Amino acid sequence: MPVPALAAGAVLFPLRRRFPAAVLLALAALTGLAFCVGPVAAATAYSVARRTVAARRRARLLAAAAALAVAAATVAAPWLGPGRVPYGLALGLILTPTAVIVPGLVGTAYGQQRRLVRALRERGDAAERARRLADSEARIHERSRIAAEMHDLVGHRLSLISLHAGGLELALERADPELREEAVLVRRTTRDAMRELRQALGVLGPLGRDTGSGVLTDATGTRADIEALVAESRNGGIAVRLDWLGPDLDARPARVRRAVHRLVRESLTNVHRYASAAHVTVTVVHGDETVHVTVRNGAPPGSPVPAADQGTGRGLTGLRERVELLGGTLDAGPLPTGGFRVDAVVPAEPGDAPAPGRWGTGPRGADEAPVTEGAGATDAADAGGTADAGGAGGGKDGGAARALTLALGLVALSVLMALGTAFVYATAPRKDFAGPPPLPRVGMTYGDVAALGVLDNAAVRAAATGHEPPRPAGTAGCIYPFNGGTESRPGTLRVARYCFDAAQRLTAIDRFTVPSVRDAAPWETP
Repeated sequence: MPVPALAAGAVLFPLRRRFPAAVLLALAALTGLAFCVGPVAAATAYSVARRTVAARRRARLLAAAAALAVAAATVAAPWLGPGRVPYGLALGLILTPTAVIVPGLVGTAYGQQRRLVRALRERGDAAERARRLADSEARIHERSRIAAEMHDLVGHRLSLISLHAGGLELALERADPELREEAVLVRRTTRDAMRELRQALGVLGPLGRDTGSGVLTDATGTRADIEALVAESRNGGIAVRLDWLGPDLDARPARVRRAVHRLVRESLTNVHRYASAAHVTVTVVHGDETVHVTVRNGAPPGSPVPAADQGTGRGLTGLRERVELLGGTLDAGPLPTGGFRVDAVVPAEPGDAPAPGRWGTGPRGADEAPVTEGAGATDAADAGGTADAGGAGGGKDGGAARALTLALGLVALSVLMALGTAFVYATAPRKDFAGPPPLPRVGMTYGDVAALGVLDNAAVRAAATGHEPPRPAGTAGCIYPFNGGTESRPGTLRVARYCFDAAQRLTAIDRFTVPSVRDAAPWETP
């Protein structure tokens, strides 16, 4: 039976993925008939439980396989098992945990872990995509704002050129008609340039203009402008100090001044939102080649700002976009003391071309550091991290370690199956054991009694001589076997006597007590 059962198991095992329930139940029944199929059934139970998502269906399937294994072992015990039904039931109860239940539970745990890791990975990927989309939107918005500033600045200059060209056209109408045509050409070219500028900037989408007190002027980014921003925040209840080192920025390009203005205004706005009770220091260092802007706030008193209230991370993305387009750098992050710092270095005279790769359409890598509270609180990255799948199904090393662990577990279960089966077979009676030999009975011949091992013993006969009761009438002779002589109590010996008639038929079996004779101790010997 073991060889055909193993052959059937080898045929069914590759079908476990296509017909999981049928293969598991068939192998469980084969395990009850031949325990050598147990390792194959264990591997199948692990695989089926790992791939079955529905918890109730998985539990019902494992329970049915366990019951089938016990039933098969119990029913087949008299023919293929240890011999008796109780021992077959015991064998089934030993095989079921090792071949079905334990592998099924291990497969269930691993399957749930793998599905959880996959869900966490998908969730992390979705959060990362959302963060990249938010960064892209912030960069597009900042570019639109820059485009609006370009439109206002260049449009204003072109309007002045058109105005002066028109005046020159009127002045030359009588003085020099030939030069008047040149003035007309300048005015028309300026008008065409204005129209083309609007069309080119319109590709970036609706222009994001600043309105209200934040509208950009020729004084934007100068020392007076920054002092006005600080004073406005101080009037709002924030303790702000401004440290300005170096000359004013009025001689620097407008895009540098606008970048300084945006850095200070955005940082102070975040302080108003998330650390209004903290002390803030704004430092502007104007050197020969760079403008260094630092906005630093201390830790606000009270409990820290919850992670859900730390912003979406778009503010710093827009500021970084503006600074890097000028060829500068921006660094922002929490301080060890609990505050926050925004630090930017902008070239004092940026080149005409933007930084390489800054106008690419693809989103940049996730190089923005997450923030917590204060000057860059709105820019905290709130995307959840992707779960590491290395311990649950990723990487060659993890797969090899998992395979080795499963192989060792299968070997351990196989050893337990073998030990349990050997114990049941060792305690069960042999199938060819007919029970104890029959006892002599009246009517048996002398040869039958002797065949049962009942033979005369001279020592027992000597002990019974003179102390035995009278023999039955018609007795031709008696035997006194040794196995019938036992000491019932100290000083007495219980003797069995088998008496036969002349035809050597057993006529009586008598048991009586006679005094026992003990040998003297060596030191008592005369």
